[in-house]
Amino acid sequence: MLEEFMPVTGPDIVVIALVLLVILVLFAGIKTVPQGFRYTIERFGRYTRTLEPGLNLIIPFFERIGSKMNVMEQVLDVPTQEVITKDNASVSADAVAFYQVLNAAEAAYQVSNLENAILNLTMTNIRSVMGSMDLDELLSNREVINDRLLRVVDEAVRPWGIKVTRVEIKDIQPPADLVDAMGRQMKAEREKRAQVLEAEGFRNAQILRAEGAKQAAILQAEGEREAAYREAEARERLAEAEAKATRLVSEAIAAGDVNAINYFVAQKYTEAMAAIGTASNTKVVLMPMEATSLIGSLGGIGAIAREVFGDDKRPAPPRPVAAPRTTPPISSFNPNGE
Repeated sequence: MLEEFMPVTGPDIVVIALVLLVILVLFAGIKTVPQGFRYTIERFGRYTRTLEPGLNLIIPFFERIGSKMNVMEQVLDVPTQEVITKDNASVSADAVAFYQVLNAAEAAYQVSNLENAILNLTMTNIRSVMGSMDLDELLSNREVINDRLLRVVDEAVRPWGIKVTRVEIKDIQPPADLVDAMGRQMKAEREKRAQVLEAEGFRNAQILRAEGAKQAAILQAEGEREAAYREAEARERLAEAEAKATRLVSEAIAAGDVNAINYFVAQKYTEAMAAIGTASNTKVVLMPMEATSLIGSLGGIGAIAREVFGDDKRPAPPRPVAAPRTTPPISSFNPNGE
């Protein structure tokens, strides 16, 4: 069976060696770049090009991979550091930075130890930005600090082919005694605002009550004025009616009508008797007068009224009214002995 195999001669060994060498060269020249990375190629130590993700070919023994750069966005944790503010307050601050490699060649050859360079640059700018602000401004304007840090650091790393996407201050810690003083100050400010608001509320309530009293007084005065006006108008109407009645009686007297005089006298006599009977300081009134005379007087007053105001259906002849008889003085009994 050994005779069946052909003997390996020298040319065959050379061919086999050449084939193996070609295979090794091909494997050495084929480079696979994963997604999210960029490889720099150097030829005799000089940068020539950048390999993109996927399958790439290089010249073996003449070219080699220089740097493998991660172009994905990366997070850089900035350690805690002491910062002196503008008003000489010492605070502790830490931050976090996000950056991304945009140009692999610049990031590989423009700076040495890229991550350490970005870290130190961020720390120095944190001290610079926060040191230019007062403590109150520092604690209340964190968004402003982040924006200023982002602009400054991004401008500084631009020659390195780096893009800083975000710089965030995670925590700012003032000293404990300063925190206590700030708490007392905040409490005093809140108490002050509460007292101011209470005083303003009391003042507004007093103003509203005064305005309400003013409006009530105005409305009451207007009501009294309207009532007085109407009362005066009523008295004026009554006076006009009285004057008219007096004028009519005067005209009747001038015309020789005795009944008008009798009517006028009888009316005043009746009103006087009614006033005596309704007096508040008189408890018992003795009136020695005949009832028939008073009834006759009332009948005479009715006849006079019909003659004065007119009654065409039942004319009545004039009838003189007897003059009231003289009576002794009216005596009254007062419980007070007067």
